[in-house]
Amino acid sequence: MSKVIYVGMDVHKDHTNLVCFEPTFTADRQGGKDFCATRIATSAQKVRSYLETISKNQNEECTFKCGYEAGCLGFSLYKELRAYGIDCTVLAPTTMLTQKGKRIKTDDRDALLIARCLAYGTYSAVVIPTEEDESVRDYIRMCDDHKLQLKVTKQRINA
Repeated sequence: MSKVIYVGMDVHKDHTNLVCFEPTFTADRQGGKDFCATRIATSAQKVRSYLETISKNQNEECTFKCGYEAGCLGFSLYKELRAYGIDCTVLAPTTMLTQKGKRIKTDDRDALLIARCLAYGTYSAVVIPTEEDESVRDYIRMCDDHKLQLKVTKQRINA
């Protein structure tokens, strides 16, 4: 059986912070170790290269579960990682379990928090829209734009 390594990604427009986390479960508490924290350019190819490097450095076979917070970048990174065959999840930021008293936010801490949430299941995943869903959304937006243009045109005629 291969071990599972959880990879938290704090994604920004131009860079991404990555942290690997390997959980350990004992009878009295949950723990684990984080390793290989790095910062790369935001690209699915760079993430793939990072995971290949980590995989080569492990003594045994491993699988990766990646995740990042939903944000302004949408689902393009998710779709690209899935195309490479990398298991990826988009987490809803408001459902992630955080530690009280730790108010200092850094990209590495955020990435580690995401990795821990993935490992312990303390999050809710965002529903990724299908191509059909996106087509319907685009159509509705187009209809709204046309209605607005019609209204503006009528106002210009009446003015």
